[in-house]
Amino acid sequence: MLKRWLDAWRARRAQRVLNKRAIPDELWLETLRAYPFLKRRPLQDLLSLRELATLFLSEKEFSTAGELELTDAMAVAVAAQACVPVLHLPGGLSLYGGFVGIVLHPQEVVVQRRWSDEAGVVHSGDEVLAGEAMEGGPVMLSWQDVQMAGEPDRAEDGYNVVIHEFIHVLDMRHGGIDGMPALPNRAMRERWLDVMARALAQHTAEVAAEQPTWLDPYAAQGPEEFFPVTAEAFFVAPDGLHAEFPEVYALLHQYFEQDPIRFLH
Repeated sequence: MLKRWLDAWRARRAQRVLNKRAIPDELWLETLRAYPFLKRRPLQDLLSLRELATLFLSEKEFSTAGELELTDAMAVAVAAQACVPVLHLPGGLSLYGGFVGIVLHPQEVVVQRRWSDEAGVVHSGDEVLAGEAMEGGPVMLSWQDVQMAGEPDRAEDGYNVVIHEFIHVLDMRHGGIDGMPALPNRAMRERWLDVMARALAQHTAEVAAEQPTWLDPYAAQGPEEFFPVTAEAFFVAPDGLHAEFPEVYALLHQYFEQDPIRFLH
């Protein structure tokens, strides 16, 4: 009884947001023009994506660093891309419920890191970040890199920092980052581990041998990066991922309940 009441209350609240704070038509069309991989989706997907992005904007808090000034267009661009992975996932936006803040930086951020090697020796050094998702938030994004997702050459490479970082958010939902999201059953978890491990081994070997790879070499960092990098490619350049790693494409197709390669034809 209580669950039904809560579900009905949430539905009424969401409808109020959609009625009062819908993304304006021209701003939505501007976003689709800026990011062609969104525009090629079917009408029903675009209608659902617009609603999800509207609700996303009502739940999240945007801030900026440096002298970057936040605009509605910037917030909508992030929201629309962030909602693509959860468009057909059971749970929808609730899968992003563990954080609120999104911080936009003008460009990449240099941070100092400390780590221990296999011998236990502690090292330190600088790392350049285009984005970072932290458990409990915030999600940090370079606005320069967000915009790159609309550039034809980067789209062909499957690059999308927003999708990448929000895949990390999905990965963290079951504790830590290990390259596997929460999955419904043991059979799918075993298949995920098998397919991803074999594809990662292939990609890592090619990178180690200094062979040219279509997939970003950064994916060879480990399973925790292979998942978001392949997910970027799945949504942005599905034909490239399908040609390079057809089993990974099929796995992501099953998980996300989406088949982006259909939208290319």
